[in-house]
Amino acid sequence: MALFIWHQLLGNPRYVNPLDAQRGSWLGPAFSDAEIKAFLDGVGATYLHYGDDSQLCEAVAELIANENVIGWLQGRMEFGPRALGSRSILGDARSSAMQSTMNLKIKFRESFRPFAPSILEERVDEYFETGPALQSPYMLMVAPVRQSKRIEIERERETLTGLDKLKTCRSVVPAITHVDYSARIQTVDSVRHGRYYQVAQAVRSKDRIAARHQHEFQCAGGADRLHSGTSLQLLHGHQYRCAGP
Repeated sequence: MALFIWHQLLGNPRYVNPLDAQRGSWLGPAFSDAEIKAFLDGVGATYLHYGDDSQLCEAVAELIANENVIGWLQGRMEFGPRALGSRSILGDARSSAMQSTMNLKIKFRESFRPFAPSILEERVDEYFETGPALQSPYMLMVAPVRQSKRIEIERERETLTGLDKLKTCRSVVPAITHVDYSARIQTVDSVRHGRYYQVAQAVRSKDRIAARHQHEFQCAGGADRLHSGTSLQLLHGHQYRCAGP
């Protein structure tokens, strides 16, 4: 009521920040290099330390381009129902096997369960039927994959049902394309996403595909963990783990 009176009745201007104040939902705890190192040393892990973000992101992009699965723990933890690039599983959306690999070997759930793409905000309309630079930082919008990115399905496969229908390759990014050609999109920008945006740029420079798919790294029946040790333990099963403050 107070805002209605101030703006509508009294005619005072309203100044809108084009970026929301939620800061990408990265509102939870973060872990320092020292905490991460102490955990890794405590379990006898073998690891590399990158002191430079660009080197780190290039290394991760190379691994993703080679169809490895990355457990990504960076910065503050997300608040809410989605993994948004802070506690995420990353993989190559071009891979026809990636969806089953993540579900069965890492998430321990049914192979048909879907994953969602993260894509550079400035490139979103290249792959999806959206307006230019659509903002969907919280992975709440669904859009069709562009016709130019779809793969024509052979006539004999159009009558398939169940898992056979699911496994049909429908686009150049099959790991995130649903049976109706839709995808639930997260757009990534430099202001909200920092290091995650750098990884997205590095992925594009490696293979010219801006989209990759990601998911939270909780396992079936589990919940996200707030403590550094239990959070890092959830990275078990990933081919590579990447943790940082």
